[in-house]
Amino acid sequence: MKPIGTLILTRREVATLLSIEECMDAVEEAFRLYAEGQTTPPGVLGIHAQDGGFHIKAGLLNLGRRYFAAKTNANFPQNAKRFGLPLIQGVIVLCDAENGYPLALMDSMEITIIRTGAATGVAAKYLARADASIVTICGCGNQGRISLKAIAKVRTISRAYAWDLDESQAKRFADELASELGIEVKAVNDLAKAVGESDICVTCTPSKEYFLKSEYVSPGAFIAAVGADSDDKQEIDPRLIGSSKLVVDLVEQCATIGELHHALKAGLVDKRDVHAELGEIITGKKTGRTSDDEVIIFDSTGTALQDVAAAAIVFERAVSTGVGIVLNLAE
Repeated sequence: MKPIGTLILTRREVATLLSIEECMDAVEEAFRLYAEGQTTPPGVLGIHAQDGGFHIKAGLLNLGRRYFAAKTNANFPQNAKRFGLPLIQGVIVLCDAENGYPLALMDSMEITIIRTGAATGVAAKYLARADASIVTICGCGNQGRISLKAIAKVRTISRAYAWDLDESQAKRFADELASELGIEVKAVNDLAKAVGESDICVTCTPSKEYFLKSEYVSPGAFIAAVGADSDDKQEIDPRLIGSSKLVVDLVEQCATIGELHHALKAGLVDKRDVHAELGEIITGKKTGRTSDDEVIIFDSTGTALQDVAAAAIVFERAVSTGVGIVLNLAE
């Protein structure tokens, strides 16, 4: 059937169409398909700009229907203070991979937040200790919020610590998430103490210098390193990368823009030291956690396959529910 136009979806509309639970399922399936060789490697391009940067991620998945998605995201850490704008802004173009037709153009911010949190939740499902119950969130913005919600879907969380350079933001985070999740959430200043008490730690900041030091982390911890998605961003002590079991979303991508990149540059690891890609754990090709004492790090740079999986859900639900507006861009 000939397409009648391109669906345009706003951030608010995307948020109503995509839940963290179904996104976690979709992201897990995307990792599985890649590990089984059922899709081509996704692509990424990064370009630095003054006070920020841009990246373009593109990938293709067969989800019953073949979809291609390309996401262009701008990342400007000082936006809130300087312009009152979000740190991350951008768009996703979703196309029919059989004929190239642009099916949808949608805001990328909400999808980026949810699909990244979904990957953290999936990684925690496979790599955190089964009895993990205490979490530290480093970076109390939107990504920190969705990360804690995702982890709460796969582990029984009794307490969470919220740490942020902006103490007022950490306090808001604690108040809001404690009410929403029905658990104890406490804003903290002492990161070392909080991490030392935690079974799980998520770092999701725009930091360009590492702050999570090797000596902070207790045996058996699971760390989701989310913030480093360009070669100039860093959150984790490279020594910790070198001494832990390292699982990545994509080896080559992490070697270029992730925490692995910094450990390689410091000469502390080789790419052969990477234990597995997450998809290999999901499919059983590689082992996950083998003891309660090992520290496991998930280097999460974010892949285009996650974007395709999430955007496909949003598009299909929008079509079925009549959400969004349709424009014929070829007119």
